[in-house]
Amino acid sequence: MARYTGPKSKIARKFREPIFGPDKALERKNYPPGQHGVSKRRGKQSEYAIQLLEKQKAKYTYGVLERQFANLFARASAKQGITGEVFLKLLEARLDNTVYRLGIAPTRSAARQLVGHKHITVNGEVVNIPSYNLRPGDVVAVRERSKSLEAITNSVAGHKINKFSWLEWDAGSLTGKFLNYPERSEIPENIKENLIVELYSK
Repeated sequence: MARYTGPKSKIARKFREPIFGPDKALERKNYPPGQHGVSKRRGKQSEYAIQLLEKQKAKYTYGVLERQFANLFARASAKQGITGEVFLKLLEARLDNTVYRLGIAPTRSAARQLVGHKHITVNGEVVNIPSYNLRPGDVVAVRERSKSLEAITNSVAGHKINKFSWLEWDAGSLTGKFLNYPERSEIPENIKENLIVELYSK
């Protein structure tokens, strides 16, 4: 499966946000990367550039490739409701994102790896597709033989219980439940989804 494997600090500095989690490089250099550093005069960005940057931020944040991103947006456009908000809800309902939100993995990339290596089940069945879209009521759990994995136990130990209202978590059985799609106000990511909608509507 293709995925971004380049320098993560560079991406975080590009968006001036900790896209991949806490980043000391971002704290030290809170300005875009480039050989001239902060002193170089940067021209005013066009409307298209701003919209494209927001789309790239969402792609890097959720770890979604271009084709998946476009397909998911098409699905959101076909549903009732505000397209941008529906789109974010579908991104949140991805299995890899839910594994990350539940605290089974410390990052989304680690969550994708756990799913891909068949450590996660949905409604009792092993699912190894990170982009699998959950529905309200679906039960996500760590596979029985994987519960002793150090990566999982360490992540769960530092997890804040019931941090997200649309998810239910049982630390004893390492089982979570996707209760419902979150409201836009509940999604913590700093993404201006309206700019993405404007970009695709051109």
